[in-house]
Amino acid sequence: MNKVMTRTRRTQGTRPPVRHDTRRPGGTAPRTTPKSASAAPRAAQPRPTDVFADRLVEVLSGHRPVHCMLRHTAGRAYDELAWLAEHSPLRTRGTRPFVRDIGYYVAGPGAVEAFARIGAGDRLRAMAFRLEQGPDLRWRCTAVELGGTRMPPPQDD
Repeated sequence: MNKVMTRTRRTQGTRPPVRHDTRRPGGTAPRTTPKSASAAPRAAQPRPTDVFADRLVEVLSGHRPVHCMLRHTAGRAYDELAWLAEHSPLRTRGTRPFVRDIGYYVAGPGAVEAFARIGAGDRLRAMAFRLEQGPDLRWRCTAVELGGTRMPPPQDD
């Protein structure tokens, strides 16, 4: 099964306990690694699903303009996003919406379908989106849904 949960955001006051005693049991000294330029710690790169979920929530809640996603979308996704943002589905008074957790399914090489749970005050919303990797190896959003709300299909004249 290719379905994966990537992160969960803890609520305040639920942080796991931390060990305050830095001494190691058994009286042995802690292991050290040699300091070298190549062994410098690197910051973990966030997953594309995490980055896009945060960006989409900011746009749909009105904290970012829709046009900031123009180069990060492909196909009809920008129109869907603009339509959803126009209907302001995530705008709340007081509490700013945030991504509670994210999961994804690898649909194929270079294609990921992701879902996120969005917390906004005492409400919980669902968001789904699809990411596809282009020939330039950049991820672009190709579809967006929020709580089952979809943009109506284009009318033929």
